[in-house]
Amino acid sequence: MKKVLWGILFLELVMVSPVPTMAEVNVGINIGIPLPPAIVFVSPPELIVLPETYVYVAPDVGVDIFFYDGWWWRPWEGRWYRSHNYNSGWSHYSNVPSFYRGIPSDWRNDYREHHWKGHRWDHQRIPHQEVQRNWKGWKENKHWEKKEHWGVKELQPQQSRPQLNDVKPEQSEQKAGPQSRKTIEPKHSEQQKGNHKKENREKKGK
Repeated sequence: MKKVLWGILFLELVMVSPVPTMAEVNVGINIGIPLPPAIVFVSPPELIVLPETYVYVAPDVGVDIFFYDGWWWRPWEGRWYRSHNYNSGWSHYSNVPSFYRGIPSDWRNDYREHHWKGHRWDHQRIPHQEVQRNWKGWKENKHWEKKEHWGVKELQPQQSRPQLNDVKPEQSEQKAGPQSRKTIEPKHSEQQKGNHKKENREKKGK
């Protein structure tokens, strides 16, 4: 009888004790950092790529939502959040993402007016699935530069400054070196020795 009672008490402890522990963990994760409200999508979003970047935006959504380097990004109340899904799984991001510094604040006006920096902008709407499949290859292969400069035909390509590693040394510097001097100096000294020997022979003949 005692064994049965001890067994019942042990089972009660095992079943009851983990519940408050898990509850404390779940509550503690989001303390002090509220998550943004959910965005209601009538249909899966279509994206456009902003010229001179590889940042994609959803122009039909009332709030700013971006796709960049495999992540969905959105600002809310002075904070930034990101997720691998456009409609769920948002988590707080502690900094302003680096890509955002190059995004014009009035990009929506440029989109509606089909203009970018004073030039005609024939933007292309892209299903989000296609962007998520191809964003990396497009970026590596400079897909949008080659495709009529992001749809802005008169847009001049950006000039990139050469890095130090890309600057090749001049040919004179490549040829100069201790080995080349060593191969030249012995030939000159042998010639001088031959001239001295010839002069000695002529003196002896006289």
